[in-house]
Amino acid sequence: MPIDRELPSQEAADLIALTRDLADAELAPHAAQYEREERFPREIFTKLGEAGLLGLPFSEEVGGGGQPYAVYLQVLEELSARWASVALGVSVHTLACSPIAQYGTQEQKRDLLPEMVGGGLLGAYSLSEAHAGSDVASMRASAQPSDGGWVARGEKAWVTHGGHADFYTTFLRTPADGERGISCFHLTPDLPGFSAARPEEKMGLTGSTTASLRLDDVPIAADRLVGEPGRGMAIALGALDSGRLGISAVAVGLAQSALDVAVRYAGEREAFGRPIIDHQGVAFLLADMAAAVESARATYLVAARRKDAGKPYSRQASIAKLVATDAAMKVTTDAVQVLGGAGYTREFPVERYMREAKVMQIFEGTNQIQRMVIGRSLAQEAGGR
Repeated sequence: MPIDRELPSQEAADLIALTRDLADAELAPHAAQYEREERFPREIFTKLGEAGLLGLPFSEEVGGGGQPYAVYLQVLEELSARWASVALGVSVHTLACSPIAQYGTQEQKRDLLPEMVGGGLLGAYSLSEAHAGSDVASMRASAQPSDGGWVARGEKAWVTHGGHADFYTTFLRTPADGERGISCFHLTPDLPGFSAARPEEKMGLTGSTTASLRLDDVPIAADRLVGEPGRGMAIALGALDSGRLGISAVAVGLAQSALDVAVRYAGEREAFGRPIIDHQGVAFLLADMAAAVESARATYLVAARRKDAGKPYSRQASIAKLVATDAAMKVTTDAVQVLGGAGYTREFPVERYMREAKVMQIFEGTNQIQRMVIGRSLAQEAGGR
C-alpha cells in the first residue's frame, strides 16, 4: 500500500511518485521470474539510471540528484517493496560512488564521478575477503608499488555485482603508514589480470549476483588511488555507515511488502465464517508486524536526518541496520505464518521475502557487529574503554 510520507519539498514528493510509477511498471512485473531464473537485471539498472535514480544523494554539480539522504533512502524503500535485489543494487552502487565523492582528487571528481553517478555505469564495493568477513584489518589482498603505480594480487569475496559492474571500489593492503596500511582504489574490469569467479549460489536475492574477484598481478595506475595511501580503513568505515542506512531502507521496503501481502490475504481468506483478519490471533500478529515496520522506518529516518544535518550518525546507522533487518526477518516469517500452507508455496511471494530477509542480518556488518558498535559507542560516552 502507498506510504503516507512526510517529505521536505514538492520536488521530493514528485520523485517518490516517479519512483513508485517506475517500480510498478518496470520492477514488480519481473521480480519473481528473474529471481527464479537467478538472472541479473542489468537493463533495469539502465532504466533507473536514465530516470536519474542512481545518483540521488550526490551533488548536482557532478551529475547527481542533490537529494537529502532521508529522501534517497525512501526511494530505496519504494524500490525494495517491488524488488529487493534491485534496491540492494542501487544501495551498493551509491556505496561504491561515495569514496570518490568524499575523498577523490579534483581530477577524479571531474573525470570519473559524473559518469559514475549519472546512471550510465554500475558500481561494486569490494571490501570483504573470505577469511576476514567483518574483520577488515585482516585483509590479505594487496597492492605493491610498481613503476609509479601499483600491482594488485589476491582475492576479494562477496562482491555484489561481481562480474557485471563497470567499476569496483576496491580496498587493498598497501605498505603505507596510517590506518593499518589499507588503501582504496578505483578498478575497472578491463584491467589485465582482473577477473570474477563463478557467482555464489544463494538462498535469496538470487537476482543480485554475488561473486569473488581475482587479482592476478593487476596493474593499477597511480591516478586510480582514492584518497591518501594507507587511509583506506577510514574511507571504508565512513562509507559503511551510509551503506548501513541503505540496507535499513531496503529491509523496511521488503518488510512493508510482506505486510501488505499478509493483510490483503487475511482480508480475503475466510475461516469459521469470517475473514481471518477478524480473528484476534491473526489481527494481533498483523498489528505487531505493522508496528515493527513503522518503527524500523522511523529509526532509519532519524539516522538519515542526522547525516543530512552534518551530525555524527555512526551509532544511529548501526541501530537502524540492526532494528530494520531484524524487523524484516520477523515480519517476513510472520507473513508466511499468516498465509499458512499457502505461504510456504511459491504461489505467493512471502516465502521469497523470508529468504531474502535473512542475509540482511548478515551483510554490511552482521547484526552482532552492529551490537558491538553500539555498545562501544555507549561505553565511550560513559567514559569507559
